[in-house]
Amino acid sequence: MEIEGRDFINTPPLKTVRFGGTVANTLAKLQKGDTSDYELIKHQLSDPDIKDAQIINWLQEFRTCVTQLGKDHEQLVNVVLKLPWLGRSQAVVEEYLAFLSNLVSAQTVYLRACLRMVITNFLPKRIRIQEGNVDISDSDDEDENLPRTFDNCHQALQLIARYVPSTSRFLMPILTDKFPFVQKSSRTLECYVHNMLRVSVYIPDLRKDILELIISKMLMLDVSAPRSEIEEVESGAQQDTSGASQDECLFNMDEEEDSPLNSGADGREMVHPVAERLDTMMTVLLAYIKDVSHADGTLDIEKTKALYRDLVSVFDKVVLPTHASCHVQFYMFYLCSFRLGLAEAFLDHLWKLLQGPNQPSVLRQSAAGYMGSFMARAKFLPVSTVKACLDLLVPWLHLYIDSQDSGSKAFCDINLHGPFYTACQAVFYTLIFKHNAILEGNMKKGLAYLQGLNLERIVMCQLNPLRVCLPAVTNMFAAITRKYQLVLCYTIIERNNRHMLPVVRSSVGGSSVPTNTNPLDSFFPFDPYLLKSSGKLIEPIYQVWEEPSDCMINVPKKEIPKGSMEEEDDFLHGETPHGDSIVGMTPGSYDSHLQSPRSVGSPPISFLQRPF
Repeated sequence: MEIEGRDFINTPPLKTVRFGGTVANTLAKLQKGDTSDYELIKHQLSDPDIKDAQIINWLQEFRTCVTQLGKDHEQLVNVVLKLPWLGRSQAVVEEYLAFLSNLVSAQTVYLRACLRMVITNFLPKRIRIQEGNVDISDSDDEDENLPRTFDNCHQALQLIARYVPSTSRFLMPILTDKFPFVQKSSRTLECYVHNMLRVSVYIPDLRKDILELIISKMLMLDVSAPRSEIEEVESGAQQDTSGASQDECLFNMDEEEDSPLNSGADGREMVHPVAERLDTMMTVLLAYIKDVSHADGTLDIEKTKALYRDLVSVFDKVVLPTHASCHVQFYMFYLCSFRLGLAEAFLDHLWKLLQGPNQPSVLRQSAAGYMGSFMARAKFLPVSTVKACLDLLVPWLHLYIDSQDSGSKAFCDINLHGPFYTACQAVFYTLIFKHNAILEGNMKKGLAYLQGLNLERIVMCQLNPLRVCLPAVTNMFAAITRKYQLVLCYTIIERNNRHMLPVVRSSVGGSSVPTNTNPLDSFFPFDPYLLKSSGKLIEPIYQVWEEPSDCMINVPKKEIPKGSMEEEDDFLHGETPHGDSIVGMTPGSYDSHLQSPRSVGSPPISFLQRPF
């Protein structure tokens, strides 16, 4: 039997029937102790097959009696909030948003519940995947409705913030609580981070807290993926791919095109799983930084300054105390490339940290490392700025020598003079990279400048900085200064090599370590960037190491796979040991011994217009 083309017997009835009285009558009955209609409403609202028209009718009724939905009706309100409004018709979306507006205006007790509902939808829906007895469920990455879903979520959040001015105070704890575990898929992390950053655009009071949360989570990934481990995995994948390519004509099967091996080998994504997740998050963060700083392709100075202040604050709080992170700190490197004033402000900030006597020694040493690495690696930094920084660092070193060289502490001791040694290494490292730029154009003037630094006094002082600097830095600095007859370091190096360096708090244990280790626990925060997708933004502004052809340098080389990002970069490769990294050292740990270090995809499009 068919009615107007519809098989009446073999199809279920249309969902146009509802049972029980109106919401207002049901609430009135409940006050008298009659719960039958109340439970019936909750049951009907929970129907997984509920239709658009039914949702609209229910929401309209609830709007008329929203003032009656006090704390006693929390269960009912939670059922209404769970209605499947996302992915529905525009009429459903509009009616749901109207209900949310009325609810938070009349019953602020439900503000947290409404916020949790919205934030939960910042993630792709989970799909159940079972392999044998193992549940490997994760996000649905193929959902084509994600852009519209996320737009509706932000529309709802903006409405709530408009009607409840205190929304930001309740929102941040929920954003923190709902942040997905860092081992979730790259897609899940990408969606959540992107949506959090979108929130910071229309609720600017939360921007610094949101950035701090995101960068803290990224640091957790960064320190769990040592540089050496990423290089090993990526080079291994390249070798496997090159071996497999020999049989490509025989086994060119369609199902192999999307395999992880192929996707990593052709440069679209990282093979190392943790590095891939970090790369995805870095890509989103860098795209956000660019979009917030620019308007119609032009740098907005005031907005950039405000963003810089927030990012420097986060840098001081979570990045600077984290030892041996490899990639996250490059967000500051990228931001500073937008304008020379930003780079100079960042260097000035690091300089103030280094010379601040009230700062913990570990932070002063970290600031010196960042300062030297930034000056050496920033291609956008003119030589005049480098010289201006050297004109601050070198006189400070001489003043330090003046205050110590004739006193009772005038001997080599890392615990006493850690910031001094790290600043010395920063100067040596900077000159290794920038001496050619200083000498270019006018050799006589450049040599006079270098001679005026009086590097010989620093090298020859009783504190003996060459004894604790990395051997690779020491050897390269010695070769360059010998070539230009600035300092003769080799006599001191040979003498140091004949002795054992006493270290009270050695990172490798024992009372002494030989000179070929890393007693300063040095790491150079802007060493080569290994992440492929986000690396597209770093590569044009990054100074790679160029091997000098005219210096006789005896620096041990570690075999580097051909085609890797460090094939020619750099002379430090393999010199710094890789141990455990520390995220966010607390003030109570500043006095403890230094910890041992651990140590291309399509370019991202506009952040705010980025599709999902």
